[in-house]
Amino acid sequence: MPIASETELIAPGLWIWRFYDRAVKADLFSTGIAAGGRTYLIDPIRPALGAVTDLNARNAIAGIVVTNENHERAAGIFAEQFQIPIHLHPVLLGVMALPRTEPVQDGGVFAPGLTAIAIEGGPAGEIAVHCDADGGTMIMGDALTNFEPYGFTFLPAKYCSNAKMMRRSLPKLLDYSFDRMLFAHGTPIVSGARQRLEELLRQA
Repeated sequence: MPIASETELIAPGLWIWRFYDRAVKADLFSTGIAAGGRTYLIDPIRPALGAVTDLNARNAIAGIVVTNENHERAAGIFAEQFQIPIHLHPVLLGVMALPRTEPVQDGGVFAPGLTAIAIEGGPAGEIAVHCDADGGTMIMGDALTNFEPYGFTFLPAKYCSNAKMMRRSLPKLLDYSFDRMLFAHGTPIVSGARQRLEELLRQA
């Protein structure tokens, strides 16, 4: 299982770590975000032991989010290690053998300041996570990516269950205020992310 060497601070209470996966020829990104005095891990791959200890020391790790069927990663390991729940879309309950699962509904607030947003038409169980702190952060699963040579764009149709439906679903993200956007695959957009999404959707 991949292990990232270190975490990177993106903004106060917001960290990422990454690992290049030769099998898929892409970087895998994970996010740690502070909310309500606790830390939540989104699509976590395993960071080095020191990085995990550091994250937990800042704010106790309280939960995990799996954003779609492809992002099990190390969620089960962390759930058992810290005895914490895994939040995911209800459709994944029967298809992923994970411990301590708690389904989240579209628009559901599952932790202080954290909201799950279902994105239909992407991979099964696709959700984004919105954090309302510090100008707002949107954390994506696979529906949007941001890596070269493609830049900020939609998940290719061949990886979607219904690409047209996914593009029709993405405008609901604009119901939320956010300055940053982070990805499971791609470099974070650290400012002006909502405007970037508006531009992308106009071109679709």
